[in-house]
Formats: sequence, structure tokens, C-alpha cells
Amino acid sequence: MNKKELVDAIADRVGDKKTATEAVNAVLDTIQKAVASGDKVSITGFGAFEMAHKPARTARNPSTGAEIKVAESWAPKFRAGSDFKDLVNEGGKKAAKK
Repeated sequence: MNKKELVDAIADRVGDKKTATEAVNAVLDTIQKAVASGDKVSITGFGAFEMAHKPARTARNPSTGAEIKVAESWAPKFRAGSDFKDLVNEGGKKAAKK
């Protein structure tokens, strides 16, 4: 499912595509801005979005074997909540039976 399909699915529930688009954009924008500023966004039953620190390190170029310095960076991280994990687990069991 991509963003357009998500908006369409929400529009089916709320009845208006414009409202659904604004709602999806508002939620995603709010989560992105909060995580980028260092806040953790927890949605009970769904999961948590947070910022993860990746320290500077030395890596190897797989082609040449040469060492490469990789600068420190920050990345978004998502951890699924227990309700989400349970739902996915049940879906996986149903898909495996097919």
C-alpha cells in the first residue's frame, strides 16, 4: 500500500478524499517533525517512532577491501507495538496456509 492507497482507504471511512489527504499529511508531518527534533512518538498498540544514533565507524569497501571512514549519523527508527505484532503474526499464519 502506498500513500495514495492509504488516503483512498481512509477516504472510504471518513467519506471525503480531501479530508483524508489532509489527515494523512498532518499525521505524517507531525511524526516526522517530532522525531527529527528528538522526541519519541508512541502510538499505543501500533508502535513507536524515535531517533537512533549511529556512531562514526570504519567500514570496508566490499569490492576493494579498502577501509572507509563512515561519519556519525542519525536515522529514524520504528518499533512495532504488541497489538501490531500480533496482527501481523496472525496474517502471516493465514498467508502460510494458502
